[in-house]
Amino acid sequence: MSKTTVIVSVTNDLVTDQRVHKVCTYLQNKSCSVTLVGRRKTDSLPIQRSYRCKRFRLLFNKGALFYAEFNIRLFFYLLFKKANLFLSNDLDTLLANKTALRFKSTTTLVYDTHEFFTEVPELVSRPKVQKIWERIEARIFPKLEHIYTVNQSIADLYKKKYGKELFVVRNISPLNFCEEEVSRDDLNLPNDKKIVILQGAGINVDRGAEELLQAMDHLVGYHLIVVGSGDVLPILKELAKERQDITFVGKKPYAEMMRYTAHADVGVSLDKDTNINYRYSLPNKIFDYIHAGTPVVASNLVEVKNIVEKYGVGAIVSSHDPAEIAEKIRYVVEDIAIDKMKSKLKIAAEELNWENESLVLDKIYLPLLA
Repeated sequence: MSKTTVIVSVTNDLVTDQRVHKVCTYLQNKSCSVTLVGRRKTDSLPIQRSYRCKRFRLLFNKGALFYAEFNIRLFFYLLFKKANLFLSNDLDTLLANKTALRFKSTTTLVYDTHEFFTEVPELVSRPKVQKIWERIEARIFPKLEHIYTVNQSIADLYKKKYGKELFVVRNISPLNFCEEEVSRDDLNLPNDKKIVILQGAGINVDRGAEELLQAMDHLVGYHLIVVGSGDVLPILKELAKERQDITFVGKKPYAEMMRYTAHADVGVSLDKDTNINYRYSLPNKIFDYIHAGTPVVASNLVEVKNIVEKYGVGAIVSSHDPAEIAEKIRYVVEDIAIDKMKSKLKIAAEELNWENESLVLDKIYLPLLA
C-alpha cells in the first residue's frame, strides 16, 4: 500500500517553527511521506529533518513582492507535485494552495491558521494592505472543510466571522525537549546571578521587550538573556549596548534554546493587548517555560492568564510598567517556595504536552488517511 503524500507549506525558513515541525513529525509517524516547503534567507541556519525539506531562494524578502513571489513559486511547485494532502500554514500560503488545488482532483486541503492573521499589527497599521488579505481570506475560508487553529479564543473569532467550527491544537511543547544537560558555564551564563529569559522567534513591536530591559534597572543581582530573533532586536541591542546585565544569544535550534531556558530562574512573555491578534494569543514560549521547569511572568492576556493561574506556574502583570515587571519577577523568584513551584510546573508539564495535544490531530487527519 502506497504512503499518503503530504506537502506542508509555510513562509518562514523552517528552522525555528516548532509547530510545523511537530505536525510534520506527527504525519510522518502516521506513515505519511512528508515534504515541508518554506524559504531560505541569507541568515538561515542549516536544517536537518527526518522528512524532506524544500526552501526557496527568493529575490524579495519582505513586503508585497515577497508574498507574491513566494506564492507564485509555491503554486508551481504544488502544481507539478503529486500529493494526497496539502497542508497550508497561515493565510500567506493559502492562496497558492487553494489555486493549485483546482488542478488536483484527488488532493485534499487542510488549513492550520496560527493566528488571527488579518489583525496582526503589521496589517492593522496598513489598512489598504489589510483589506487585500481580508479579501483573500473571505474568498477562500468559507470553502474550507478541514481547519484548525492554536487556541479556543481564535477559534471563536473565526466561528463568529465565518460560521465555521475549528479544531483547536495548541502549540504545546513536547516531553523530553533536551537531549543532553549542560552547565551554566557551558552556556557562558553567570553562576552568581538570577537568570531572566526572553525567548522566541517573534521578538517584535508591542511585545514588551523594551519595558523588560527597563525593568532590569530595578533588578540587582539578575541577568537577562534574550534568545531568539525579531524586528525589535536592533533597538534592544542599542538600548543595552552599555549594559553588563543583558546578553543577546541570537537565534538557536529548539533543543539548544531550551538548554538556556532550563537554566533560567524565570521566563517572561509580555505581549501587549494592542490588537486582536495579540489579545487572544497563546505564545508557545509559555509551554516551553513550563516544560523547562521555569516559572512564568506574563502579561494579562486571556489565554495566557488562564494557563498561568489555572496551574499556578507564575504571576501576571497588570501593566507594562517596568517597576511592576521587576516586582513580579522578584516575587516569582524570591518569594514563592521553590519546591512548591517546581511541583506545580511538573504537574502542568505532565498534562500540557504535545503528546496529549496531538491526539486532536487524530480527529483531523485519520479520516483523511484512511
